[in-house]
Amino acid sequence: MIKKLILSILFPAIMFCSSLKINDKISNFSLTDQFDKIHTINSGVSTIIVTFQKDTLEMINDFLSSKSENFLEDKHAVFISNITSSPTIITRMFTIPHLRDYKYTILLIYDENSMKFLKEENKTTIYSIMNGQVNNIQYISSKDELEKIFH
Repeated sequence: MIKKLILSILFPAIMFCSSLKINDKISNFSLTDQFDKIHTINSGVSTIIVTFQKDTLEMINDFLSSKSENFLEDKHAVFISNITSSPTIITRMFTIPHLRDYKYTILLIYDENSMKFLKEENKTTIYSIMNGQVNNIQYISSKDELEKIFH
């Protein structure tokens, strides 16, 4: 009985710690956006854009600012920013208020232990999803590369 209880507590934590890799199925997970609204990501998503640094976030913002307000929805895409590198006080006082000025939804990762998404330094990670399964992972560093993904 205790073993089942421990496993039921640890299993979700272990699942969230495991990074998405090619051929992995997308299981439902939820993140909050810059307005504290909860969004659930499911197998219906086609593209997941993940940033880890301010520079990559700004590059994605430059790209998305030139698109329609519904661009991400129309492309079945989500934009996720891992903001754990920023100190909590900075995040609350500056980062979140700044992100609220953007015209699109940004899902936020606050948990520094989250390892769900693969990362390369100074790059944005792009997951391509087909039929609920990761079929490609790219690391990009320019708007031109992102434009090619969404051509």
